[in-house]
Formats: sequence, structure tokens, C-alpha cells
Amino acid sequence: MTGIEVLPDIPRIYTALAEWLACLICLLEVRRRLKGVKFVFTAMAALLLQTVFLALTPGLENILWILCMATAAGMMYLFIYICTDVHWRDAAYYCIRAFVLAEFAASLEWQISCYFFRRRGHMEKWTEILILVVVFGIVFAVCARLYHHYELDDEELNITNRELLSYAIIGLAIFFMSNLGFVSTGTLFGGSYAEEIYNVRTLVDLGGVAIMYAYHVRRVDMHVRYELESVQGILHNQYVQYKQSREAMEVINYKYHDLKHHIIALRAEENAEKRNEYLDQMEEELQDYESQNKTGNKILDVMLTTKGLYCQKHGITLTSVVDGTLFEFMKTMDICSIFGNALDNAIECELKIADKEKRLIHVSAFSQKNFLIIRFENYYEGEVDLGNDLPATTKEDAKFHGYGLKSLRYTVKKYGGAVDVSTQEQWFNLKILIPSQDHRLSRWLALPL
Repeated sequence: MTGIEVLPDIPRIYTALAEWLACLICLLEVRRRLKGVKFVFTAMAALLLQTVFLALTPGLENILWILCMATAAGMMYLFIYICTDVHWRDAAYYCIRAFVLAEFAASLEWQISCYFFRRRGHMEKWTEILILVVVFGIVFAVCARLYHHYELDDEELNITNRELLSYAIIGLAIFFMSNLGFVSTGTLFGGSYAEEIYNVRTLVDLGGVAIMYAYHVRRVDMHVRYELESVQGILHNQYVQYKQSREAMEVINYKYHDLKHHIIALRAEENAEKRNEYLDQMEEELQDYESQNKTGNKILDVMLTTKGLYCQKHGITLTSVVDGTLFEFMKTMDICSIFGNALDNAIECELKIADKEKRLIHVSAFSQKNFLIIRFENYYEGEVDLGNDLPATTKEDAKFHGYGLKSLRYTVKKYGGAVDVSTQEQWFNLKILIPSQDHRLSRWLALPL
């Protein structure tokens, strides 16, 4: 073992295949822009292009070899970016991870092949292909399984510039530490024993894969924790808002109750005909107030009344047909979260419409086939992005907004329900289905022991 030429280089086609498979592993986690035949055609074209490029650039050293690897990484990035519907920073994040994973898989597979080659003195082609299939299959299947536990339900990672820079530094450090021994034997970090250099490269790449996995797990955990804290904060704020509204409504009720007594007292006195008409009008207005938003649930009465008063002030027509008795099984805070977030989202949309005649919101809640169905409908103008089940936030800082409807969905899932969002003829429809309490109990009793 006197020189680096003792062991052959990794076949370029194996490297291309490893890079392509690593990209596919990343594509399993994200929302894809291309699907079906288009995706298959693009993936095959990417594999062909990657293979041809690496096959035509063998034997490069020093700076040319580094430029070749940078170009291969750039092609991986284009493949991921074209196929996915994510921000360019997210695509770069996945590309860095895929590149390091491909380096490890290719290095491990070739080291195992060379080990059997040295022991036997020769190796059949079918044996080499079998080792390739087994090693690549195990490595990429394990990685896919590990990362599957930390998917974000087709949500974007929202990688920041600082996070991407840190991740890129980690990836570059891993790449250069594992490959400097192959650049040239005359460099400071070069070596003269191929077997040891292969060992170092494989182990460094393995450590790099582990570091990147730990980084991803930590980041996803922090994201989930931050989102959960934000959701809980919204739930608490909705509950506080309800308590404040309830206190305000009680004050208003006292005032109207006093006015009733004033009317009775005035009627007992001698009054002119016009005064009687005026008093009749006042009494009629009181009756209208008493009849509105009487759903059978005090929490919903407060929510709809306060939101209705706000809508009247801003020229929004809010109508509702709600059976409040259907919400007896639901906690106060959860009712506030569902109606508060849904109505806030609808009101925010209506305030952007210049024509007040078109500012329309309708709320309904009813029971049908053992399900509680809640519908929020509002007119909208322009375009609504429904790429991720829920409409994307229109605020500039998307990272710190958009949790209102996520909070709503989180609350609905607590009761075994589902949220459906759709648009039709400039109407935005938010539909919530929650199994009734009796239906949930019967389904639970039907489960096998």
C-alpha cells in the first residue's frame, strides 16, 4: 500500500446515482410542483444529465475537481427547485443535505466493494451491482425513514439567510474534510495510504450525515414548539377577548334593562302622541336587540354580537344562522378559537374590498348525519393562494403570521374533526366538520379490544 492509486476511484455513474437518489429522498418531504408524468420525465432527465456530466469529467484534480463538484451540486439544486413548490432557500437547504448524504452513500458503497475486491483478488460485475443495490437501498431507506418522522405536513421550512449560511458552512466543512486527501498527495492534508484515506472519508461523511440530521431535528422541534406556543397564545387571547366582550355585553344589558323601566314610567305619564310614537320606536329597537344573536349558547351570543357590532361600524354585512345548542360539548376557549379566528380572517378580507355593498359574511352551524357542520362564507376580490390547505397569509412577515387558521385547525383536530377550505365564484368557504359527541362515543366503543 504505497500510493493513493492502489484503490480505484468511485465510478462516476455511481456518484451520479447517489446524488440523484439523495435528491429524491428530499423530494419525499416537500410539496412538489411537478407530479405524475411530468415529475417522472423531469427526474429521468435529471439522472441522465447528472450521469453524462460526471462521466465526461473524470480524472480532474485540485481546483478543476472542486469546480466539477460545485457544478454537480448546482445541478442537484436545480432538480430540487424545479420539482418543488418551495422558496429557493429551502431548496438550497435540501440540496446541501442531499449532497452530503450522496457523498456518504457513494463512499460507503465503494469502500465495501473494494474490501471484497481485495479479499478475492477479483469481483464479478453482478456482485458489484448487488453490493450497490443493497448499500444504496439500506442507506437511503434508513434516511427516508428517519426524516419522515420530522416532516412538516407539506409546510415550507422558511429557512432564513443566517440558517442557510450556517448549514452551508457545515456542508462545506464536511465535504472538504472528507475529500482533501484525494485532491493531491502533495497538499498539507494529502495522504499516501489509500485505505486510511477511504476510511477517513467514509467516517467523516457519516459524521456529517449525523450532524445534519441532528440539526434538522433540532430545527423542526424548535419550529413546532414555537408554533404551538403561538397557537396557545392565540387561544388565550381569544378567551381573554371573549371575557372582555362578555363584561361589555353585561353592561349593555343592564342599560337596556333600565331603559325598559324608563319606558314604563314614561307611559304612565300624560304624553303627547308623538312621544308615544317615539317610545314605540324605542321599544321596537329593544325587541330587535333582544332577538338578535340568540343562538342558545351564551358564548356564541357574545362572539357574534361583538363581531356584528364591529362589522356594522366598518360597513360589513354579517348574517348568521347558528344553533348554539350543538356546542354544549365544546370548551369555551375552543369555541372562541374557532369563531374568533374564522371571523377575524373573514373580516380582514372584507376590509380590503372598497365597495361596502360587497362586504358580505355569512355564518351557519347545524347538525347533519351525526356531524356538527360550521360554515364561514365571505366574498373576496383578487386571488387566494390555497396551496397548503389553508390560505397563505397576506402579511409581509409570513414567518410570524398566519397562525390564526392554524390555531383553528389545531382546535378542530382535538375533537376529531376536519377543516376544508375552497373558493367558488369569488366566495371563500371555510367548512368545519366535527363528529357529534354521541357519534364519537359510538366509534370509540366499536374499536376492537
